[in-house]
Amino acid sequence: MATRKPAHEVKLGKIRAAIWANGNGHDEVWFNVTVTRLYKDEEGWKDSSAFRRDDLPIVSKVMDMAFAWIWDRQAMTAVSEETES
Repeated sequence: MATRKPAHEVKLGKIRAAIWANGNGHDEVWFNVTVTRLYKDEEGWKDSSAFRRDDLPIVSKVMDMAFAWIWDRQAMTAVSEETES
């Protein structure tokens, strides 16, 4: 099975937002976002969806950045659809 990659990632320190592009096969695309915190244990680097109190401001900033990226992509799509019409 091939590993699917996110359309974009936003990372600040150990907090990462992965932006996933999804579609319905009819040129409609929407995005979902997963947020994780990277940490290292004896086995190596892993990620968690649990956040500490001090992580929360960074989670908020990463989500703002993910929102801006999605907004820009959807705006570019809308403009290109208008010029094709």
